[in-house]
Amino acid sequence: MPIFEFHCLDCGKDFETLVLTKSDQIDCPKCHSTHLERLMSSCAFKSGSKFTSTASSTSCTSCSSKSCSTCH
Repeated sequence: MPIFEFHCLDCGKDFETLVLTKSDQIDCPKCHSTHLERLMSSCAFKSGSKFTSTASSTSCTSCSSKSCSTCH
């Protein structure tokens, strides 16, 4: 399911919502503003019986750099 994270530029609330189509009207659940910014979500993967967030990693798996912005 496509769940996206947003930040309301009017009241500052961060929230997640299900977006089924590009034409879905998304508004802030706190102030109902449509002045939103879509956030980059960190993903998680299942390793054994635990979920591990990729955001907690200090480097990516394709190199030894401390910042993934240097890879691409």
